Amino acid sequence: MASSSKGPSLAIGSLSTAGDGKYQSLISELEANRQVDRLLLDRLVDQATTLSPASYSSIHVTLAPSDYESLTPHLSSLLSQLLTGLTPLGILHLHNISDAKSLPAELTLAGFQVISPVIPAGSIIAQKPSHAPTATIALKSTSVPLLNRKKTDPATKKALWTLTSPTTPKIDAETLLTAADKERPVPTCEPVNPSAPRRKKACKNCSCGLAELEEEERKTGKVVVLDGGIDGEAKEITQAERDRLIQAAKAAPKATSSCGSCFLGDAFRCAGCPYRGLPAFKPGEKVEIDFGMDDI
Repeated sequence: MASSSKGPSLAIGSLSTAGDGKYQSLISELEANRQVDRLLLDRLVDQATTLSPASYSSIHVTLAPSDYESLTPHLSSLLSQLLTGLTPLGILHLHNISDAKSLPAELTLAGFQVISPVIPAGSIIAQKPSHAPTATIALKSTSVPLLNRKKTDPATKKALWTLTSPTTPKIDAETLLTAADKERPVPTCEPVNPSAPRRKKACKNCSCGLAELEEEERKTGKVVVLDGGIDGEAKEITQAERDRLIQAAKAAPKATSSCGSCFLGDAFRCAGCPYRGLPAFKPGEKVEIDFGMDDI
């Protein structure tokens, strides 16, 4: 229940309620039976004034509806100050409330107990609990005597946590291994399937036939050579032709031509020209051949 104490009170108003006379009417009503301090709202909002803890048995706030709307960003800090200024079980009166959808929840979060929601007169009454949320209550401490424990022999305690004891025979780990355990394992793999997709290359000591298959593919497989000309094209050649072109390219810087056409390209070379297949080059020039992804 709300406290009916007539102790010191605080009346908080605004310029709007002071102008229309509501603030003065509230002060006159309170001064009839108690001491009343006066304070304008902006002093608290701007933190120009702070309330002393537990100074008032009741606080009365009368504001205009526009004042409540502008107070929304500062409402939490204002309610915290009002809670500090009230004595335990002190009463907070909020007058001239027109829209109080969030006020009860804000009062509860600030630590108040809402006694009555908005009444027809447009007021909310809330009370400060007997113990503030931040108050500390001393707890009685009780001591429990410890049981007397017998002293343990240090040697016995050490032996309890020892992994080996003098009476336990030692085991040689080598005696637990058999001859088969000591043999080096021989890597084995399944025979290669030429038609199956391969994801790895042959190992160093290949025994599955993959190394032989790769060597056969290297000898018989074809490679792609790219013509270095502007309108050049790609064509497939055998490994043997690839090796011949590589040797011809190496000898090209030292090439001599009795007919003078060896340097001009395949269109001017004879059928037996050793440089047939190479792009045109100048005497003494190094010749490079592009075999797709291979670098020569």
